[in-house]
Amino acid sequence: MNLIPDSHQDLLTENKKAFLYLATIMNDGSPQVTPVWFNTDGDHILINSAQGRLKDKNMRARPTVAVVIADPADGYRYLQIRGKVVEITLTGADEHIDSLAFKYLGAPKYPYRRENEQRVIYKVLPLHVDAH
Repeated sequence: MNLIPDSHQDLLTENKKAFLYLATIMNDGSPQVTPVWFNTDGDHILINSAQGRLKDKNMRARPTVAVVIADPADGYRYLQIRGKVVEITLTGADEHIDSLAFKYLGAPKYPYRRENEQRVIYKVLPLHVDAH
């Protein structure tokens, strides 16, 4: 991702287990924040959730988001990113959550899957980045 400075690229790597704090916008305009697992495809931040959850509803209705990715070793070192959800897809979402489970838990499969849960990938295009 070309907006991310070289000094903070490590926060996006598979071997850094940094959480992403996702801020979405509620119906009334108030913010809603959730910590989530993530990775990237080189151009977008990829977030995975289940269809019907609050963040799913918010991103579908209002695709403008803000995120913070904090360094797990130093909470004062972080990326603040404002962006837009440019794609929402079911394609590959089950495999994607399994890959995130491997990154964050070392587990080959996502262990918290609920019966009849439909996983979703949200592609976030960074539009503005602040590195601290």
